[in-house]
Amino acid sequence: MTGRTEIVGRLVLADRIAPGRLVIEDGVLATVDVEDISPAADDLSPLLAPGFVDLHVHGFGGHDAMGEPAALDGMARALARRGVTSFLPTAVTAPMPALVRFAETVRTWRRNAPADGADPLGFNLEGPFLAEARRGAHDPASLRTPASLAPGELDPLVDGLRVITIAPELAGALELIQALAGRGVVVSLGHSAATIEEAHAGYAAGARSTTHLFNAMTGLDHRSPGLALAALLDDDVAVELIVDGHHVSPQLWPLITRLKPRSEVLLVSDALALAGTDRPRGLVGSLEVEVIDGRATLVGTQTLAGSVIALDIAVRSFHLAGRGITESVAAASTNALDLLGVTDRGRLAVGQRADLVELSDDLRVRRVMRGGAWLPPA
Repeated sequence: MTGRTEIVGRLVLADRIAPGRLVIEDGVLATVDVEDISPAADDLSPLLAPGFVDLHVHGFGGHDAMGEPAALDGMARALARRGVTSFLPTAVTAPMPALVRFAETVRTWRRNAPADGADPLGFNLEGPFLAEARRGAHDPASLRTPASLAPGELDPLVDGLRVITIAPELAGALELIQALAGRGVVVSLGHSAATIEEAHAGYAAGARSTTHLFNAMTGLDHRSPGLALAALLDDDVAVELIVDGHHVSPQLWPLITRLKPRSEVLLVSDALALAGTDRPRGLVGSLEVEVIDGRATLVGTQTLAGSVIALDIAVRSFHLAGRGITESVAAASTNALDLLGVTDRGRLAVGQRADLVELSDDLRVRRVMRGGAWLPPA
């Protein structure tokens, strides 16, 4: 993107909202002028915030992350219209050859990903190293233990792998966590029947995040606490939160925000290909899913199978539940980028890439900018 653009609005900064002006040159924030006063109550100018970042998303708008490049094109464009400017296409548990194909497809596609879609930062593997007892909507036939890996078997997956979920109690898990963390991969503990001691061991081995907190994991039982409590009490690890009202009761959200540093709360969608459509049924991997009243489950069961929201809904819901706008936006943008070590976007500061979302007072997406260019409406 070349050229110069100037935008005026209420800037959503790390610690406050203030009137200001952004000047964008060649796709980068060249000037950030901030008036250090509180916006007037009747200020009708738009909110300008960093673009959202979804680290855990399986599909959107009828497009599956594990599909062909055309599906990834469609997914990226559909997400961008909901304020998501960066994302990680996320695979579900599948046989190793299928995961290798997924990784190769994403790596090749990234080089020519559409400029009018969300920017792929790599990919996420949710599985196959999950506990069978806490597998959720993952195919049990494809689950693996880290100890079963042949030497070099994971090598085809590491290039571009940014996040992977591992259950820390599995045989060989601690060694794999340590090895992947040493190669720069963010290991996220989840889909786990771990005791609290096993969970602490996973974090000590190098895990830095937690996959959809409370879901598919041991929890807060007062006599046998597990992974959820270990995650909540460790200030140095992040927790994903699916804010759709189905995965975690809103009554529990204040517990999370009181216990976790605000920088360690990550709003994710865990969205399926069905999200953003009106289709009632679809597939997650090889398993059939149905959506009833906004709740996605494996057909014929009560097992949750991801969500049908996008991050704009998560941000709005988090704010309506009592969190500030700056905190809600950071949980869907800056925090995720900090976890990945991505430093060129995610803040309204000089030198940052101009990936922005323009929001109304009720946090609905009005316009989206990627790399200094406003995207066409959906």
